[in-house]
Parts: sequence; C-alpha cells; structure tokens
Amino acid sequence: MYRPHIQLLDPALIPQILDEAFAILENPGVIFQWKPALELLADFGAEVNFETKTAQLPRALVERALSTAPREFFLHDAQGEIQVRYGGDAIHFDPGSSALWIYDSATQDYRTPETRDFVRYARLADALPAFDALSTAFIPQDVPNGMADLYRLYLCLRCSDKPVVTGAFAVETFSVMRELLSATRGGDDALKQKPRAVFDACPTPPLQWSDNTSANLIEGAQHGIPMELVAMPLAGAAAPITLIGSVVQQVAENFSGLTLHQCAQPGSPIVFGGAPAIFDMRMGVTPLGALESSMLSCAATQVAKHLNLPTHGYLGLSDTKVPDMQAGWETGMSALLGALAGVNMMSGAGLLDSAAAFSIEKMIADAEVIAMARKTVQGIAPVEEGTFALDALRAVGPGGTFLDSAQTFERFRLDQIQHTSVVDRVTRRTWLAAGKQDTITRARAQMEKLEREILSQREAKPRVMASDVARALEEIVAREAKRWGMDELPALD
Repeated sequence: MYRPHIQLLDPALIPQILDEAFAILENPGVIFQWKPALELLADFGAEVNFETKTAQLPRALVERALSTAPREFFLHDAQGEIQVRYGGDAIHFDPGSSALWIYDSATQDYRTPETRDFVRYARLADALPAFDALSTAFIPQDVPNGMADLYRLYLCLRCSDKPVVTGAFAVETFSVMRELLSATRGGDDALKQKPRAVFDACPTPPLQWSDNTSANLIEGAQHGIPMELVAMPLAGAAAPITLIGSVVQQVAENFSGLTLHQCAQPGSPIVFGGAPAIFDMRMGVTPLGALESSMLSCAATQVAKHLNLPTHGYLGLSDTKVPDMQAGWETGMSALLGALAGVNMMSGAGLLDSAAAFSIEKMIADAEVIAMARKTVQGIAPVEEGTFALDALRAVGPGGTFLDSAQTFERFRLDQIQHTSVVDRVTRRTWLAAGKQDTITRARAQMEKLEREILSQREAKPRVMASDVARALEEIVAREAKRWGMDELPALD
C-alpha cells in the first residue's frame, strides 16, 4: 500500500552528516563522567583521558557498534502481547514525560501534581486507543524525590496494561525499576524476552554523558532492557545555530551513547531518539514546540532510517502555557510531521510550557490530533472491489444520493475518522444550545465521560493483576519508601 513520506534532508547530504559525526567523535571526542564507562570504552579501543574524562572514539569502533545494534525490537503489554514495534516506518504515540507541573483546567492555573493526578492520568491514557504506550508523564510531589522515578513506573504498572516509556533519575534507582518490571514478568529472563518498558537516556549537550546516563546505558544493555537515546541539541546555545549543524551534533551524541551501550552488550535493543530544539534568541528559551524543533527531529530520524535504526522524537507538544490555539497548531503540525517522517515513537501529547507542565485535557484533545496524523499516513487507498466511482455513480445516477447506498453504510467508519465530541462539527444552533463550549471544555467533558466508563468497567469487570505480582510491586516500593523516610504510600483510589 502506498504510504506518504516526507524528507527534510536532501539524501545526498547524509554521507557528509555521517562523516562529520564520526570525525567529531574522534576529535574532540565525548565526555563521560562515569569512570567505568571510560574504562569500558578504553577496553574496546577508545583513546581515553581519565583526567579530562574524555573518550575519543575511532570510527571503526562506532561502525562496529552500529552493526550490532538491532534494526527492530518490540514492547509487550502486561499479557505479553506485542503492542509497539520499534523499526521501519511503524508509528506509535505516548504522552510526554517528566513534567514538573500539572495544568488544572478547573482553576486555569498550575499546581504541583500528586499521586491522585497520576492515577487519573494513567487510567485515562490506558483507555485511549491513540496511545500505544504510557509514559511516566509527570512527577508526583507527595512522595520523596529520591524515589520519584521508580514510583511513577510503579503507578503505570498498577494502573495500566500498556507498555511504558520511562527513565531513571539516578544510578541506583535503575536496578529498582528493573526489579519492578521483572516482577510483572516473573523473572529477568522472561522480561528480556518480552520487554515491557523502554528507558530514556539523555546526553548533556554538547557531547557529554553524566554518571547516571552512562550507568543506565551499561546496566540496561547488560540486562537486555531497551534503551532510548534522547539527545537534546539546542541550536544556537548548546549546538550550532544552523539546523544541519544541530542534526550533526545529535547524530554524534546518539552514536556515542550507542557505542557505549553496544560495548556493554552487543545486540541489546536501543533507539536513536531525541528532543532537539532551537534556542530562541529573543526570549532566551528552548521552544520544543517550534516548527524548527520538529524539523530537527524529523531530519535526525531521516539519518537514523538511512542506517535502519529504530527512532524516537519529542513531537506533539506545545510551548504555550494553556491549552489554546497555539497549543493546537504546534501539536498538530509536529505530530503530522513526525508521522509522515515515520518516527517510531512520538512523545509529547499532553505537554505544555516546553515540557514543563502536563494537561490531562490537552492529552484528551491530542488523541484527536493523533487520529488525524495516523489517517494521513494511510494515504488514499483504492477500493478493493470494482471501480473507484464508475459503478457507484451509474447506480445512483445524476442528482441521486449516496446516503442510503450499501457502500456508504459499509465504509464510512473506514474512510472517515470517527472523532469524539471533542471535535466541533455541529451546527452553530447546536453549539449555542450546548453552551458555546470551547475545545478544552469539550475535552474536559470527554474526560469525565471516559472516567465514568472506566469506573463502570472496573465495577463490572475489575482489572486483574495476579495477587503475587501486585504484592511484589507494593513490597518493592514500600521498601524504597521506608529508605527515604516514608512509612505509608499514598492510596491509589
């Protein structure tokens, strides 16, 4: 079937982009703050200066790592069924991650999120078909910060059956998060065979890896936990001002993380991803929702696809502070560009304020955007039987109607998106009678409707998690809570 694509780079430029990325890794090289990472790279032939913590990576070493990185892998749900394919032109969406604030549409203001907010988010995202995976979207502030990363993963596992896009904030918490995931599968080997989550690892631009991210990459590789490289070049501040220069830097940074990862365990699953942005010289900010930021993500994806690597990008989010018209155009344009570029996993739905805040209502509205992006990449397919229109028009004749035709009845759900009431397609009279609702008001109403349906389903058919699995998860998190001085975990209901 025909699939529309976009390419923002002239393919003839990709060899030079790769050559420059390889050259950057050789000189000046990359800083790895964690000494074991430097030692591992030195064992594989890198030129390492332990005083400056710099590793110069020979092209041959990087190319060997690229040759062992898998071209595709899959994430599975709680039941072990495949839900996400990383590879090729498969596209998937998950909500954005790591917001510090939640936008409260009732007060139209920001506030610090709590467990009850995360549970609400997770159950809604689980119920929305638009999302193939959950993310650890924001940080509940009613638990100690030292356990925030593992607690978010715990809540996702307790509230949803979907795969999870997550990340560890510290060296020591990665192993606890792996323990949580292993408990849902019945052991490390089973988890390796059917991974439930992918972990983000973000270099610091330009060309630096922290203790935490270096350690996470190595531990993830050694245990077969899928890792997602999220390079964040900032064009004009922490990356060259030119868009193509920032693409080169993103490629180099991802190659350096991939090399460390594949040295730790060749063949372990890894994703070429990123959250690149321009640096707005007028405001001194990093607008992830800017068109140029989306272009950077899609261009880097094009380079990764040239090498047949799985891909990721931060797309479908906004820099505006409230779910308004700007949120709509930034979310829609970036999600559509990412879908047409074939980005395997697009993170960003629900995010405002350049990923600093999360809006559940925006996430509900973004599901409609995702439906449109998916429809676009399907293209316009031919009718499988008969002529395209000739037979139908002959049957109806001039001046006739297709409303009562068998083909209309059979195909209207296939050929047209069946939007929810979040999308305004009613007459003006109907709109006035309903109270002149705007998009976010309708999204809030849809959210409340979904919550009633979720509650009804839970009462009729409670979500089943094996008691031993639930108990194991609770024991792990309770143990960590006590270590951080918390005697009782917040209630999930």
